[in-house]
Amino acid sequence: MPSPQFSPTAVHDLATSLFEKVGVRPADADLITRSLIAADSAGIYSHGLLRLPLYLRVVEQGGIDPTSVPRVVHRSGAVTVLDAAAAFGQVAMVRAVEIAAESARSQGIAAVAVQGSSHFGAGRFWTDQLAEQGIAAILTSTTGPVATPFGGSTPLLGTNPLTLSLPSQEDSALVADLATTAGAYGKIVAAAQEGTDIPAGWGVDSAAQPTTDPAAVLDGGALLPFGGHKGSGISVMLEALSAALSGGSYAKDTVDIWQDPSSRMNTGHLLIALDLAAFGEAGQILAKVSELQQAVRDAGPAGTVHAPGDLEHQRRTHRADSLEIPAATVQQLRELAEQYGLAFPSPLPEPDPDIPTPPHDPPHDSPHERSPR
Repeated sequence: MPSPQFSPTAVHDLATSLFEKVGVRPADADLITRSLIAADSAGIYSHGLLRLPLYLRVVEQGGIDPTSVPRVVHRSGAVTVLDAAAAFGQVAMVRAVEIAAESARSQGIAAVAVQGSSHFGAGRFWTDQLAEQGIAAILTSTTGPVATPFGGSTPLLGTNPLTLSLPSQEDSALVADLATTAGAYGKIVAAAQEGTDIPAGWGVDSAAQPTTDPAAVLDGGALLPFGGHKGSGISVMLEALSAALSGGSYAKDTVDIWQDPSSRMNTGHLLIALDLAAFGEAGQILAKVSELQQAVRDAGPAGTVHAPGDLEHQRRTHRADSLEIPAATVQQLRELAEQYGLAFPSPLPEPDPDIPTPPHDPPHDSPHERSPR
């Protein structure tokens, strides 16, 4: 059975009202809601409105301070260190993107490290904003301790997401947005909520045994790295870059907000921005990126091979006037609306079955479509 469809505007109004009920500033409520809806509209439900109930609990129990204003604590040339002071990750990142864009335009390259932050949503939401300005980006972050290194069983590392983005002549940038675990943590949570198994190879239980039970992974188990020892090495390096350069905490030194909503995780982010115009004629660079995108698509029969980021872009543009939300998330939002005395929007009529729908985030993450934590 297809998931219910809703008016994006109606869902936006409900979500922002819920955030404001727990003390989030209206502008910040709008920003955070837009980041969640953007993920859902791209079919990346692990980073969409599924997160909203958690965010509310974390604010109510002190893990996030909705009144915090990120501030610059260090500057050196093209490098900036930002202290989020326990703000929402989205609030920290909107400032980081502003700083990175300004610095990259003046110096060609910029690096912004963020300390004292929290979950910032899907990485592409931020790198797309830079791509629209002709700026390439690399973005990574620490998370809570949910993954084990290759050969291990202790949850020592985060999912340590990585987003790589290059602007293109086309409507969509060339974007790889992925967790460095075999599956995104949010997908484990979603599977547990929906009562479904996770793919083999994604995680181990508390006894270090392979499992397809998401509850076993969440209850003392651990996620596994993608790509064996190679993915594990990349994950370790991303965690080092995100925490050591920013002053953020390693995953091993934090308690995840999924386990304790009062936890101040001191999440670290690292954003690197590169202005295409600093490397030559920007139009030529955009054309060269577009050439590679098309070459990848032409590597197989029409419609069977996608350049990184294609599927998410297709999903977002396919039905811009409606938003599909998983049934488990709908039920949670309905309960929150009732709790806070807000009206819950009515679902839209079911879509025409004759209109083809791009596939959603697949159960097995592919190299081009692996969603972040």
